[in-house]
Amino acid sequence: MNRALLFIPLVVFIGMGILFWVGLGQEDKSVLPSPLIGKPFPQFILNTVESGESTNQLPNEPILVNVWATWCPTCKAEHAFLNELAKTGVKIVGINYKDDDFKARQWLAAYGNPYLFNIADPDGKLGLELGVYGAPETFLVDSKGIIRGKHVGDLNARVWEKLQPEFGAMQ
Repeated sequence: MNRALLFIPLVVFIGMGILFWVGLGQEDKSVLPSPLIGKPFPQFILNTVESGESTNQLPNEPILVNVWATWCPTCKAEHAFLNELAKTGVKIVGINYKDDDFKARQWLAAYGNPYLFNIADPDGKLGLELGVYGAPETFLVDSKGIIRGKHVGDLNARVWEKLQPEFGAMQ
């Protein structure tokens, strides 16, 4: 009888491990909730990467706002797809996140510029207001400047297939 009692902690530990492992598999790790969904895009007064001009508003049409950086390898992987999206007429505004403007201009010259304009965010202040975890992240913003969706990670054909109906409904 004493020997059976020795196995109880082992059985409990194995049971807890199984519950923990099953619980981890239940959560969709590609979706990070954003408290900004349904709220206006934050006000900003930042210089653009391309010209240094100040801007404080987004276009009055549905757009994607893409957070990117030259130091981000995933941003480089998604950049070709962003160029293709822009060619189809999708309007994209960039936020160059915690990066150097000179490097960003070189990047855009080398890989193409799918953006209407790029907001320079060298200190990450706008990114902080948006709740950015890191680059790349993409926000769907409607014509009234309301954030309607957020995607964390690279934007590619598979992801766009899921986001496009929501984006199309904003048109």
